[in-house]
Amino acid sequence: MPSTSSAPVQQQRAAAPLASEALSGELQAVFWDMDGTLVDTEPYWISEERALVEAHGGTWSQEQAHGLVGQALSYSATVLREAGVDMTVREIIDHLITRVAARAAAEMPWRPGARELLADLNAAGVRCALVTMSEKPLAEAIVAALPAGSMEFIVSGDMVGRGKPDPEAYQQAFTTMSGDHEQRSGEPLTMSRCIAIEDSVPGVSSAAASGLVTIAVPHYTPIPADARWQTLDGLAGVSAADLEGLLPR
Repeated sequence: MPSTSSAPVQQQRAAAPLASEALSGELQAVFWDMDGTLVDTEPYWISEERALVEAHGGTWSQEQAHGLVGQALSYSATVLREAGVDMTVREIIDHLITRVAARAAAEMPWRPGARELLADLNAAGVRCALVTMSEKPLAEAIVAALPAGSMEFIVSGDMVGRGKPDPEAYQQAFTTMSGDHEQRSGEPLTMSRCIAIEDSVPGVSSAAASGLVTIAVPHYTPIPADARWQTLDGLAGVSAADLEGLLPR
């Protein structure tokens, strides 16, 4: 049964303080997707999916690969089984996570502007957490490569019963952060003052359904315009103040 508690982040290095453009205090928290948003691991996933399918005598197209971007790993593993992979869902997930984690450890593919924006948010006192459909071992490896304190906690795919596009992961993250927010800041955490950043249709659908202010940053797959989210071309050059300016007025 999936865990219902969020994973505390094990930090390794001290964060270097950065000067941040002054904020009004409206932006309380940012919830980050990981694959394709914080790190560009999608090519690793696609490559390993193709290698696994081909090793079992099947074929794997770019269209099939892109159809799995942002999906829960259990769903992706089921699709890979349908493509001919003669392994259990759990075996497929473990195989892919091990391979992708090894490649990320060898070369961490940060998305342009992501670490800089995260550092600016940290410097401004905006709380941040990771909400990903990857499982905890890979998520912890990515977060451990960031300065200490960058992410308060992780909600990963193995910690929820229903993956994205279901809103459960973001709801769990918001509830976890809400636990001590009023004690820390003197005011309750409010959905309309928290932002989720996502790069896929399942991701933005999940975040928007949870009630968070949702920012789409398309990468491997297009995200259609929708009143439920706003769209940025990328995170390079985006500051904490820029994000705060996207909150509803």
